[in-house]
Amino acid sequence: MKLLKEILYGTRIHDIVGNTHVAIEDIAFDSREVKAFSLFVAIPGTRVNGFDFIDQAIEQGATAIVAEQLPETTHDQVTYVRVQDAADALGKMASTFYDDPSESLKIIAVTGTNGKTTTVSLLHRLFRSMDRRAGLLSTVENRILDRVVPASHTTPDALQMQRLFREMADAGCKYVFMEASSHSIDQKRLAGTKLAGAVFTNITHEHLDYHGDFNSYIQAKKGLFDALPPEGFALYNQDDSHGPDMVMDCKGRIRDYALSSMADYRGRVVENHLGGLQMHVNGHDLYSQLIGGFNAYNLLSVFAVALELGMEELEVLTHLSLLKPPAGRFEQVQAPEGITAVVDYAHTPDALDNVLKTIDSFRTGTTQVITVVGCGGNRDKTKRPVMARVAAKWSNRVFLTSDNPRDEQPDAIIADMRAGLDPIDTKKCIAISDRREAIRMAAQLAAEGDILLVAGKGHETYQEIKGVRHDFDDREELLNAFKHA
Repeated sequence: MKLLKEILYGTRIHDIVGNTHVAIEDIAFDSREVKAFSLFVAIPGTRVNGFDFIDQAIEQGATAIVAEQLPETTHDQVTYVRVQDAADALGKMASTFYDDPSESLKIIAVTGTNGKTTTVSLLHRLFRSMDRRAGLLSTVENRILDRVVPASHTTPDALQMQRLFREMADAGCKYVFMEASSHSIDQKRLAGTKLAGAVFTNITHEHLDYHGDFNSYIQAKKGLFDALPPEGFALYNQDDSHGPDMVMDCKGRIRDYALSSMADYRGRVVENHLGGLQMHVNGHDLYSQLIGGFNAYNLLSVFAVALELGMEELEVLTHLSLLKPPAGRFEQVQAPEGITAVVDYAHTPDALDNVLKTIDSFRTGTTQVITVVGCGGNRDKTKRPVMARVAAKWSNRVFLTSDNPRDEQPDAIIADMRAGLDPIDTKKCIAISDRREAIRMAAQLAAEGDILLVAGKGHETYQEIKGVRHDFDDREELLNAFKHA
């Protein structure tokens, strides 16, 4: 419980109607979660406007309202606060409500189109293996030390985030490694969070259904670095052409990493095979169980973050060499002898291209590459033809199928994908909208020496159709398919 005037401290306020010396027992921005003595924050959304639910919140017990405009009719027993930016205010008020947990944590936020989950997961595993007390916020899971807390979004909402930070601080965590999606940055979910560092992995076309155009997407990512305090560090991928743009005007200490450019943290791939990577990192050898050039970047960024946080170089390299890849990231699944089967989360053209390029490097003269891939419904349609084109470019046979169709018809999504194929590539592709059947057919087609990739869902254990999540795990489906092949 806190007084409203305490919670409002540091928030940009335009007007106040009512008494701020009132007790607040909870904060909510969803009117359905409001209870007695709550502060309701009315946030303008992409689908609904919280302003329309102010009366409902008051009926359920809200004693204070924060909004970007005041209602025409007010209640005598309710305090109204008009702010410039309700989303920004929510983050700052949530932080204050939970006693500013980020002040006692070193929080590192990782953004980019690809590599976020792998990077933060490796960082958390690395620091735990070195006996450092660390928390994790990721697409796959959240962790407080080693305790798993289920994840529902890439980045939790501002209230969930500050609540988790408080739990982490109370559990004795000193470090937190978190993904920062472009949505979360744009929606100010990190407002009120003090960052110790920010990392940029790479950027390619993605989420244009939300951001509208590529430049807006870039600017959303850049917002993470714009908010970095002077004592924080900004680490970016020098090999990505947009890397320097991210840190332009950044107040923090700027560092870069690269595999093919001069950088503060320099790496080089010596050997890459299905058993893992051998790299040179800042003059030292690193042997890793992770596979592919894209993971070389992830490993290099993890190494750089650890050193920026004051860890000892040889200790980091020793523990880094023992880490296993995160679930669903170039994860090899048991297959009949001579067949290599891989499940990967690649759901953007660039990620799929990276995975298939890596697979291509493992080909022998008779190797056939078989790819199962789909695209999600209710998401950026512009990437669908590109995904099919990339799959066909690197594969001998492609099964176009459903991913998470959500509210769209799988056949319509597949038709969008097929539009990107020329006549030659079209002959390589088979459309099977039932994902289970597509995986089964691909497994039957695979012969000794072949490599089979099932892309798009990775760690996910569900398939979302018409608002319902059905149990579905690509890894289990592959195992079952091989048993009956």
